[in-house]
Amino acid sequence: MGISTGQFTNEDIEQFQEVLLNWYNEHQRDLPWRSEPSLYGTVVSEFMLQQTRVATVLDYYQRWMVRFPGFSELAAADEDEVLKAWEGLGYYSRVRNLYKLAKVITELEEIPVDRKSWLNFPGIGPYTSAAITSISFGEKVAVVDGNVVRILARILGEDQEFSAAGKAVKAFEDAAKSFLNREIPGDHNQAMMELGATICLPKKPMCLLCPVRSFCKAAKEADPERFPNILRKGMQQVVVDRALLLGPKGVVIYQHPQDSSRLAGIFEVPELSLFGLQADTLFATRKRAIGNQAMEERFYILKELPEKLPGSCAWVSKAQLSKITLSGPHRSWLEEWL
Repeated sequence: MGISTGQFTNEDIEQFQEVLLNWYNEHQRDLPWRSEPSLYGTVVSEFMLQQTRVATVLDYYQRWMVRFPGFSELAAADEDEVLKAWEGLGYYSRVRNLYKLAKVITELEEIPVDRKSWLNFPGIGPYTSAAITSISFGEKVAVVDGNVVRILARILGEDQEFSAAGKAVKAFEDAAKSFLNREIPGDHNQAMMELGATICLPKKPMCLLCPVRSFCKAAKEADPERFPNILRKGMQQVVVDRALLLGPKGVVIYQHPQDSSRLAGIFEVPELSLFGLQADTLFATRKRAIGNQAMEERFYILKELPEKLPGSCAWVSKAQLSKITLSGPHRSWLEEWL
């Protein structure tokens, strides 16, 4: 069942749209995909920004646009080169889908401008399709992500409990449509995203600086952090033992299979279990998170090197490490240790 916006009149919503847009026009961050807008730039930025902060994306985006300035250049590139350019951003399924999308786009006689068509492209879901088509083509569709859900839940004072973020997104779709500025949907959607990213924060929102505070029920009740009411899944604790094999040839690394659900084709330090050897000397312990997994990785130095490496492992020199695509954390840790 959708969330009701019945307490807001059409006049209220028009005022909300106007205040929000005025704020956005004056205070929006100077981001390269906004200052030099293009369909390709919008697509690249939307893929990069999935589960990644703007501050992290900026340098990657600038380098990417120099190396692959358009769909045709990306489609013509070697996949290993594309993966290497993405190294450190993580969630590599994104770049594989972006690469596939570039190949599809370059084969089209005409690029579609509607959300329904874009949903058929690799890596394009409801949010991404709405963002791309509203920003690039002015299609009258509202984006709904965690930022938008948070803003609308607080404005409406909607404390309905949701078992998952995806269900909350679905429930707020109609409300987002009701608030959408249909004359300039792209700017409206970007303004909502900007508000959620800079003002209406999950923790310690800056309500005193919020341009739409007068419309917000949560702000009036001085309890914005209570919204939205989404049950949070606990992090799964995972311990992984790894074999740090160092020698005159360099270091042994492992390549994930191409059909892996995560890190397909990406290199990492191999797990100890691959060698059938007992752990010996603990060299280092590091922590990282992947999805809903909190991983503790323990790296062991083996007192004797195996006679034969598993087929998925190989010796790599320090010089060669710079040419292959390692997961971001393992790249950082190996550079530190070597």
